[in-house]
Amino acid sequence: MEINHPAPDFELPDLEGKFHRLSDYRGKIVIINFWSCECPYSERADKAIMSMFVQWPNDVVMLTIAANRSENVEALRNAANARSLPMVMLDALCFVADLYEAQTTPHVYVIDRDGILRYRGAVDDVTFRQRIPSRFFLGEAVEALLEGHLPALTESPAYGCTIVREV
Repeated sequence: MEINHPAPDFELPDLEGKFHRLSDYRGKIVIINFWSCECPYSERADKAIMSMFVQWPNDVVMLTIAANRSENVEALRNAANARSLPMVMLDALCFVADLYEAQTTPHVYVIDRDGILRYRGAVDDVTFRQRIPSRFFLGEAVEALLEGHLPALTESPAYGCTIVREV
């Protein structure tokens, strides 16, 4: 996967069993968020993402993807409800996580209205030494696309909990 190239299409079920394709959201800005119900980094990022998400118009959608083989549907559903996430999709075999080369939770990708990957990496600039974010990379990327230009930053190292691919 390369920045400024088409994002690979995929189809996954949500926690209720309804299937969604990335291409179903063409015409909207799409945030793909590889997510965990157990990872504290994901939980912290969920709060930041949801506070930004409510400020964006209806042409931004978030596809939250649970790809940890160690997490069961009940735990995913409980965490998603508690965090007010609009939808969580299940990538039980890590097919999409592998396709997108996602390594951690959270690991976010921003795709423009034409299906082109414009940003991938961390939600913000938190590090081991800097616990309070000073920049929200995800927000900057989405805002740039909403304003009609490309994000200044297109990639950053993702951090968080490693995606569990084997149980």
